[in-house]
Amino acid sequence: MSCLLPSATDDLYAYTLSDLDQHYHTLRKFYENCEVVMGNLEITSIEHNRNLNFLKSIREVTGYLLVALNQFEYLPLENLRFIRGTKLYEGRYALAIFLNYRRDGYYGLRQLGLKNLTGKRCHRSCNGRCWGHQEEQCQSLTKTVCAEQCDGRCFGPYVSDCCHRECAGGCSGPKDTDCFACTNFNDSGACVTQCPQPFVYNPTTFQLEHNPKAKYTYGAFCVKKCPREYNFVVDHSSCVRACPSNKMEVEENRIKMCIPCTDICPKVCDGIGTGSLQMAQTVDSSNIDKFVNCTKINGNLIFLITGIKGDMYHGIGALDPERLSVFRTVKEVTGFLNIQSWPENMTDLAVFSNLATIGGRSLYSGISLLILKQRWISSLQFQSLQEISAGNVYITNNSQLCYYNTINWTGLFRTTGQRALLKSNRDPRECAQERMVCDKLCSEAGCWGPGPDQCLSCRYYSRGRTCVKSCNLYHGAFREFANGSVCVECDNQCEKVGDRTLTCHGPVNHCTKCLHLKDGPNCVEKCPDGLQGANSFIFKYAEANNECHPCHPNCTQGCTGPRIQDCTGTLDRTPLIAAGVIGGMFVAVVVALGFAVYVRRKSIKKKRALRRFLETELVEPLTPSGTAPNQAQLRILKETELKRVKILGTGAFGTVYKGIWVPEGERVKIPVAIKILNETTGPKANVEFMDEALIMASVEHPHLVRLLGVCLSPTVQLVTQLMPHSCLLHYVHEHKDNIGSQMLLNWCVQIAKGMMYLEERRLVHRDLAARNVLVKSPNHIKITDFGLARLLDADEKEYNADGGKMPIKWMALECIHYRKFTHQSDVWSYGVTIWELMTFGGKPYDGIPTREIPDILEKGERLPQPPICTIDVYMVMVKCWMIDADSRPKFKELAVEFCRMARDPQRYLVIQGDDCMKPPSPTHSKFFQSLLGEEDLGELMDAEEYLVPQPCNTPSSSHTSRPYLDSNRVKQRCNGSLKKQPGAGEDGSSQRYSADPTVFLGEKTQRGAATEDGYVKPRKDKSSSGKSLPVKKISSP
Repeated sequence: MSCLLPSATDDLYAYTLSDLDQHYHTLRKFYENCEVVMGNLEITSIEHNRNLNFLKSIREVTGYLLVALNQFEYLPLENLRFIRGTKLYEGRYALAIFLNYRRDGYYGLRQLGLKNLTGKRCHRSCNGRCWGHQEEQCQSLTKTVCAEQCDGRCFGPYVSDCCHRECAGGCSGPKDTDCFACTNFNDSGACVTQCPQPFVYNPTTFQLEHNPKAKYTYGAFCVKKCPREYNFVVDHSSCVRACPSNKMEVEENRIKMCIPCTDICPKVCDGIGTGSLQMAQTVDSSNIDKFVNCTKINGNLIFLITGIKGDMYHGIGALDPERLSVFRTVKEVTGFLNIQSWPENMTDLAVFSNLATIGGRSLYSGISLLILKQRWISSLQFQSLQEISAGNVYITNNSQLCYYNTINWTGLFRTTGQRALLKSNRDPRECAQERMVCDKLCSEAGCWGPGPDQCLSCRYYSRGRTCVKSCNLYHGAFREFANGSVCVECDNQCEKVGDRTLTCHGPVNHCTKCLHLKDGPNCVEKCPDGLQGANSFIFKYAEANNECHPCHPNCTQGCTGPRIQDCTGTLDRTPLIAAGVIGGMFVAVVVALGFAVYVRRKSIKKKRALRRFLETELVEPLTPSGTAPNQAQLRILKETELKRVKILGTGAFGTVYKGIWVPEGERVKIPVAIKILNETTGPKANVEFMDEALIMASVEHPHLVRLLGVCLSPTVQLVTQLMPHSCLLHYVHEHKDNIGSQMLLNWCVQIAKGMMYLEERRLVHRDLAARNVLVKSPNHIKITDFGLARLLDADEKEYNADGGKMPIKWMALECIHYRKFTHQSDVWSYGVTIWELMTFGGKPYDGIPTREIPDILEKGERLPQPPICTIDVYMVMVKCWMIDADSRPKFKELAVEFCRMARDPQRYLVIQGDDCMKPPSPTHSKFFQSLLGEEDLGELMDAEEYLVPQPCNTPSSSHTSRPYLDSNRVKQRCNGSLKKQPGAGEDGSSQRYSADPTVFLGEKTQRGAATEDGYVKPRKDKSSSGKSLPVKKISSP
């Protein structure tokens, strides 16, 4: 059981009631069977012969404990374990014990029975710590004896004896239900961090839902309902004494709640001891202005002699009685009303005539209304008081007070446990002799003072606050009707009728006869004239019988009758309409002529500007970009110069042939790859085909496949270098047992240098993968497939794609979601390409559907570390896969990093038998052997030797400038597999040109119909969903 103590018990010892017996019984009523004191525990002015055993049940005090001015010998707080100290006595002390003796007597406090709280000589078994001299009064230690691993208190010296972290003041076991007290909140005996909230989040519906197990926070406890006996209100999930300033108090389903104000909130003011008046002890001349226009007092109102007559010690003057009228606006006091002093010239409390409720949320020794020792007050005059929600009424020693005995106090109380203690006031018989009795019009419920306006209820009828014998039904200056026992004035539009007929028998629409006009059932002063209706304005006119009738629907300014001719403001508008039409036509003609003149002048101006432009010379470019001109040469080849030898592969948009280029007039044969676009493709594919030619013609680098020329035959042909060893993906898969660390790192360097060159030329590749890197020789690779590449303008930093199929598993997250491509998105693809090499052709995200890749990347999942890679190499890959594009390394940094690793390859890649491996023979490749299996073509010349002739003592351009290490190596089985899909055409919605064949003819019989995730359309945004169809794509040799 928890007990809420009145917040105004601070310094109670200084204001103890003169009746000590009443004081004792009040304390006993509060603390008996109480375990947790919600507030301060003040034990003051208790005589020596009082029984205090009712204090033994108290286990916890949330505020402070004050023991002062007592005469008993023993304080029986034997079960008190925890003083929270949420409020301190004089701002400093959680436990204050002083002046507990009688100067002229023997009695006084000798022992503190606080033996369980976590000071004559202690028993020897107490080790110097006790609350008394007996053996059972040793102090219980729950912290200094604990093991180091305990982060709080304990119930023994061992690690297993630690209390639960929510325990405070010790425990009897390790669970949260074994605590002596709780650090935060007590939920049905279990200590918790917070009480169950009123709403819980449902992750399935993504909404907040009502929590059936919700509880309110009440001090340090979780309760299903806020205590009604202390008149608390509910604010969200807590029981509070008062609503905050932006909310107002309402009652719903008999529960007082705080809701936000829809407009200006009623003015709520702090009471004595609350908020801005926290340090005030009484209403006085220094703080009374704070109560101006207040409708609700959040706290208490206390009137002491130091406030009424002034406090010389604090320099506070006497209070002018006229200033007490500020309380006439007060309708509610949430705490208590304590009047122990009042001006001598005021014989009543009429300043509280509008006070309707005394809340009693804080009590003064269990009292919510206290009027004590006021010799001048003869009547209370609380004529509006309807309820005393909590606490008792204590009115005593008021020698002139009458009427108090007539009041039915039980009708004002909210609970049955409330009492009215009335004694030592003026004898009712003396009051009757001086005719200080209730008016005859008052009922048996009593009255607050003299006159019919002070009745608690009326014997006959009431008019406002005043009781009357009858209503003015037939007579009087104004006529009324009786609504039960309440007289209600008739509407002012009702006409007074004779002495025997009621003027009205209800509100405005119940007049017997109207004073002016009648509109439907209502009496009105005039008929509606232009009132806003549901769909239009309302106009009515008055008939001869003084009734209002609607005007014709076409009347817009009122009327005098029901016909359209009766509309007011109606004129012959024919001349006006004619004038308007003629004027409008004239304006239209003028506007048309003006527009024609404007167009003519604008045309002449353009012709003159063009003439000046052709006759003069432009001095400066209109929009200079500072970009150097693209001086790359594009060769146009004749169809007679080309000879197709063998089909290397076919794709959705074209076919790749092995061929021979014989330049006209020369006796050289150059092996080439000829890409021919299918005749069935659309015009957009032809444009993209030529865009690829532009990109390839613009680049010239040892590690980029070079464009030799274009043949503009009926089917456009693209002529490129022939790479004899197919793509790097096939190569590492086929020769994985003969590829060592040196070769892998050299390839990483070459790819980075090729991409660095593209970045310097402002080219975004968009499709970098191992399948798009071709092998010229084991020590020389080249990047190809510029079908998706885009050249950025001088002022562009990114390219936004407009659709088409994309290699999702090689793309950065911003490319998938937003189709935004930059050099840094190529860095992401570079990381996936390196992963393919290090796994000897492994499939990225193998077994994971392409549509799930974006979600996996957003959750932080990345490709795993290849078995041969050290953490240094894998960390470079991870940096390439950062979500933030600016956090990824540049290609220049990657080239430098892999160059450094290539100088000591075996330190960074761990391959079994690396030292004994031999590089794969250039002639052992299946693809290479398929190229040699043709008829004798005679002596062939390499394309680079033909385009850039070199002296015989110059190294071939097929090698990079940096010499690469070569070593003998032994074979080793490595993880990774290579699967190919059969060719499939794209759907009609995508016009992306697939630059490379889908299936190599030589591999059809070996690969079969194995599948692999390829290219899909990226989702337009994160919220889009739907399964995308894969499109297969491999690179040309």
